[in-house]
Amino acid sequence: MKAAKRWSVGNLASLPGARNRVPARKRLWIIMALSLIIMTLSLITMLAIMAYMYPHHSKRACYMISSRGCKALSDWLPPLPREYSDDEIAARVVIREIMSNAPVIRRDSKIAFMFLTPGTLPFEKLWDRFFQGHEGKFTVYIHASKERPVHHSHYFTNREIRSDEVVWGRISMVDAERRLLANALRDPANQQFVLLSESCVPLRSFEYIYNYLMYSNLSYVDCFDDPGQHGSGRHMDHMLPEIPKKYFRKGAQWFTMKRQHAIVIMADSLYYSRFRDYCGPGIENNKNCIADEHYLPTFFHMLDPSGISNWSVTQVDWSERQWHPKTYMPEDVTHELLNNLTSSETVVHVTSVGMGEEIWMPCMWNGIKRPCFLFGRKFHPDTLDKLLELFSNYTRSVSWHL
Repeated sequence: MKAAKRWSVGNLASLPGARNRVPARKRLWIIMALSLIIMTLSLITMLAIMAYMYPHHSKRACYMISSRGCKALSDWLPPLPREYSDDEIAARVVIREIMSNAPVIRRDSKIAFMFLTPGTLPFEKLWDRFFQGHEGKFTVYIHASKERPVHHSHYFTNREIRSDEVVWGRISMVDAERRLLANALRDPANQQFVLLSESCVPLRSFEYIYNYLMYSNLSYVDCFDDPGQHGSGRHMDHMLPEIPKKYFRKGAQWFTMKRQHAIVIMADSLYYSRFRDYCGPGIENNKNCIADEHYLPTFFHMLDPSGISNWSVTQVDWSERQWHPKTYMPEDVTHELLNNLTSSETVVHVTSVGMGEEIWMPCMWNGIKRPCFLFGRKFHPDTLDKLLELFSNYTRSVSWHL
């Protein structure tokens, strides 16, 4: 008989069956290699999708991702079917993503009241009465373009921001608006942004205005199509292709705006640069393009037309058909006037066609017809005493209800 083979510790490596396994180190390297391959394929897929969504020839898409532009990711992908241009598609995608988040009314939500003024605000005493008792629900910002204001209300003291010269009809007016928004956006509690001039006055109580704006699903940006020489006739060919003439719009600059829209404005450089460079008096063919009348209406009409009201909650009277609206004098300020201003449920846009064709539209708040105006503009400083006398009556005349 043959002697039985003896096993010893020295030949354990040659044991048959399940005990004879590949060392664990080799399996680890295989797993790592497979993971690396999967990650690489995922990255390639993601880049391909991005290239498809943001074609290389889309300057606006590049701008939306990076202010320094972007490099083509692929030239070999098939064309993407679209109703609009590549630039418009990319911009709309970004806007839709920003607008998709439903507004949340925080306990500390505030309205930023932004005053664009040459100097002292003549209606500070009226605004002081308007703000009283509502501390913590508002902030004040003042852009004084000519001289430091003298204040009569502690709500306005030390609320000036770094200001610069403002010239009517020039891009400096838009620059001032953006400067105010930039400062107001620094406070995360500011959810609504109201642009006002030194001649603006409140037409409602603070509670009414607060609820009207906070619970609205729109920003109140004035916007309409004026096919006349002072409307689309001001469009500059140099604005093409980013700003087609058919999208060129007009409107008053005095807005109230949701935080999402304020952020979008501050992120914009493409559209702003077109207005900065080509919208001004006599830049092209003796056209007098007024930047503050066209930038925001055109911007929002192109990027988020369903997100704005197309009318302003700041009332102004253009019935005199002059270059500037009617100024309310002390003899004009009566309870009847204020009642008329606060009860109007329609707005009128006066075009530059013919003798001034009018476009009428109802004022809708979340699908409900409501009075249009929260503020009035072009009140002469001498109307202050009359307004203080009537303030309690005309602001209590209509209470807020959802």
